[in-house]
Amino acid sequence: MTQSAVSHSVHALEEQLGQALFHRVNRALKLTHAGEALYRAADDAPNLIDAATDRLVASGRTLGVTTTVALASAWLVPRLRDFARANPDTDVRIVASNDRIDLEREHLDLAILFVPSWETPPEAERLVEYLQFPVCSPTLARSQNNPLRVPADLARHVRLDFETIVYGRPWYDWEHWSNAKQLGSITPARTMRFSHYDQVIEAAINGSGVAIGKWPHLATHLRQGVLCAPFGREWVANLGGFYLVFTRVIDAIGGEQPFVEWLRDQVRRDAEHAPALIQLARSPNGGREVRKTGVGTRGASMTRAKRSKNR
Repeated sequence: MTQSAVSHSVHALEEQLGQALFHRVNRALKLTHAGEALYRAADDAPNLIDAATDRLVASGRTLGVTTTVALASAWLVPRLRDFARANPDTDVRIVASNDRIDLEREHLDLAILFVPSWETPPEAERLVEYLQFPVCSPTLARSQNNPLRVPADLARHVRLDFETIVYGRPWYDWEHWSNAKQLGSITPARTMRFSHYDQVIEAAINGSGVAIGKWPHLATHLRQGVLCAPFGREWVANLGGFYLVFTRVIDAIGGEQPFVEWLRDQVRRDAEHAPALIQLARSPNGGREVRKTGVGTRGASMTRAKRSKNR
């Protein structure tokens, strides 16, 4: 590039900005304050581009997974160590969110998508049903003064409620369970509300009150006996399910991709050790077949779910 061309480009840029970028000091040129600011930005640009490129390249080698905050914290994350041991060459990125995420825009490969029972399921594999039922510590359930045998007994206990936002709408666990079981209003002795489900469960384990349990979230807690469901099978509510929704990227890998097969195996193991009150319907495809769903903006399957009835 010739000197005259450089001078012309600088002059054109100064005209565009409406201020000088250089001023003469004797026979030399010195940057003005505006010139220094523009120089710093231009100097940083290659590093920012390199950093962004590195992140995108890394995301191409990492399996990106999203699901609800509650499922991630209570069920998925505590089990990831086993997957990592069996698949040491696979990096995993977990994005926990209660929003509908555009998988391609966020460079994610798989959504374990929560679909409430009042929405139309996507054309995808149902990984597991979503069930709700009251839970508490075994000691609290066997309390001599205030035992828990029927829902009416809840009036003598502290209610541990989970309040959050799901797909842009308020969500209260006890409200959804009560509505699903068509249970009349029961006023608890007191109420404690939490914005994170792991806090609710910690309070229940410690005997602070009665919470709404979720399946599959609490499969391990129930198996280990740190929590129990005092009311039995008739008070279990089915409120939807979790579905495997893929991007086109993971479709190219195939339905037997190790992480997906590991998820299926975890669900099978939970079902084998499920307590008697948990009655799981067998998936129509047996938990094996995956209907491939390419996900663009918002995703085809997610769009179908949004068209249906909202809460």
